[in-house]
Amino acid sequence: MPTPREVLTPDALALVQAVADRGSFAAAARDLGLVPSAVTYRVRQIEDALDVLLFDRSSRQARLTAAGNELICAGQQLLQDIDAMANRVKRVATGWEAEFTVAVDSALSVSTTMELAESFYALEPTTRLRVREEVLGGTLEAVISGRADLALGVVLEPGTTAGIQSHELGDLLFVYAVAPHHPLASAAQPIPDEVLLKHRAVAVSDSALQRGAALTMGLLSGQDVFTVPSIRAKLDAQLRGLGGGFLPEPLARPYLESGRLVARDVQRPTRKIRMSYAWRSAGNLGPGRALQWWLAQMESPTTRTALLERHRLA
Repeated sequence: MPTPREVLTPDALALVQAVADRGSFAAAARDLGLVPSAVTYRVRQIEDALDVLLFDRSSRQARLTAAGNELICAGQQLLQDIDAMANRVKRVATGWEAEFTVAVDSALSVSTTMELAESFYALEPTTRLRVREEVLGGTLEAVISGRADLALGVVLEPGTTAGIQSHELGDLLFVYAVAPHHPLASAAQPIPDEVLLKHRAVAVSDSALQRGAALTMGLLSGQDVFTVPSIRAKLDAQLRGLGGGFLPEPLARPYLESGRLVARDVQRPTRKIRMSYAWRSAGNLGPGRALQWWLAQMESPTTRTALLERHRLA
């Protein structure tokens, strides 16, 4: 009789997953290009080796038993461990991470981020680069949760979070702006909260998956809110007169200069947000070449300023 080590291969785990997903041995066989008897035989081999039943066959559908569900969950972790092991081996051999993910707050310059990516690829690394856009608390959360290796534009203090290091990126000034045809464009200044409350605000939705980490900025209690997914969508909405709100001054600047937006003084305090960048500590292996390169770029004041201020006109 085969032993568990002999039957619990990645292919076997994928086969069990396929049966669970499709709900029948025959449907899984069609997806895998096998005959149903072959799927049934391989599942039975695993069951015999483990001395458990993985599927309840009492109905027309193949339903996972509690033991089968545990195998699926444990198998997913095993496959992740195999991938991680392969990545560590490759990392030791080349020094490059297999994959490197940069989370970038939507308030930062897209063109500067792409220029950094262009320079990174010029090194011909073996690392697969991934850039993801985040908003507010989601930028830091991406690093803490392991979805990103480096976060640019963090608005929260990482504090003493284990395995997370951070450094200051710079201050980003926000300006309250509306379209010239918006009612607030002609309101007496400074505009008090009771007047702002009568008009719709445009807000960016925090991308933090953990709702407790989500942030809300610049909104008044009871105010009508139009929520959008990114800073650029917020800019577009305010250019159309769909509401008012605070925008990063460098992003709004060309539209203010051309008259497509109007800056308004409000009684609320001027908003200047100190942003930082944060990264995951590399553990015993030390930082990989991708992390080293990106951190080296962030040491340049020019690069940090460009991320905060150099926005191209949409």
